[in-house]
Amino acid sequence: MLVELAVILLIASITEGTPFYNGFYYEHILNNKTNNGNGEVINFNSVKLVVNTPDDSLFGYRGGNITLPCTFHYEPKLNSTRRFRAKWTKLHSDNTKEKDVLVAIGLRHRSFGEYKGRVHLHQNDPNEVSLVISDLRLEDYGKYKCEVIDGLEDESGIVELELRGVVFPYQPHHGRYQLNFHEAKKACEDQDSMMASFEQLFTAWEEGLHWCNAGWLTDGTVQYPVTLPREPCGGKNTAPGVRTYGERHKHLHRYDAFCFSSSLKGKVYYLEHPEKLTFVEARAACLEDGAHIAKVGQLFAAWKFVDLDQCDAGWLDDGSVRYPIAFPRVNCGPLEPGVRSFGFPARHKKFGVYCYKPS
Repeated sequence: MLVELAVILLIASITEGTPFYNGFYYEHILNNKTNNGNGEVINFNSVKLVVNTPDDSLFGYRGGNITLPCTFHYEPKLNSTRRFRAKWTKLHSDNTKEKDVLVAIGLRHRSFGEYKGRVHLHQNDPNEVSLVISDLRLEDYGKYKCEVIDGLEDESGIVELELRGVVFPYQPHHGRYQLNFHEAKKACEDQDSMMASFEQLFTAWEEGLHWCNAGWLTDGTVQYPVTLPREPCGGKNTAPGVRTYGERHKHLHRYDAFCFSSSLKGKVYYLEHPEKLTFVEARAACLEDGAHIAKVGQLFAAWKFVDLDQCDAGWLDDGSVRYPIAFPRVNCGPLEPGVRSFGFPARHKKFGVYCYKPS
């Protein structure tokens, strides 16, 4: 629409014999020259706009704030400022699609979608257009493009945001390899997490995650991490690594899921209760304590980020029974830290319960 309007106005101005003016003359642009307002004529063929963003990834936590740095300058340096537009977008995982985050012209700015009210520009310097994201969410991780447009030049840089978190394998109560891609995605979301990316799974493998069941990832591939090779896990003579089945049909094929969660804004705790509880009683007991029965992703996050350590099995929201061990010891399972699982017992069986109370 704006391009069409500009063309119409330009044609109209030509027919009237006066070039259209919007801060500089089109006839000067066509000659690659303009007056900068100080009597200087600039040859734009020799002026380069440079956008600067960090090479290394930035790390944040769910619920926290982060600044994605972005500055720009001209080579050679200009003696006067130009009006410019700054635009931030989030790139799709395959870098082919973009989602609008924020657009700013001068002091005016507009944010979009789930970023409304959570983003603004940090501009301590006239040439700074850094993006501040508040109350980080799990889905905020990824690559962001900082684009600067001054009417003549359009340059951009990429900032990659990663969230500190924990990856955990997940299968539903009806057993192993029961989820297609869409069901796996929803299963993770139902447990206060999101489906993990390959990068997140790879990082978890580097940190020691070993799981011999294959699970869906966000890119539609099915993979699993192996730190101790053995016959049922791709063969004992193969090297450790992340095994892949490649892409699978998102509706027809069924596997487990790998989920990703980050830090919490609330507290997960084992409810001290005079007696063990059925699943229904456990849910009611948390409500009576002013909380909710904890989700699997919340228990993993509490174990990972606040060293939740409790050698008592307890119900969780999905009907599973688990307990977190940050400091391994005798009679509390294997001698490695982790979240132990009792699977999905019959709901009339009695255990403790883990509750979650938001901040």
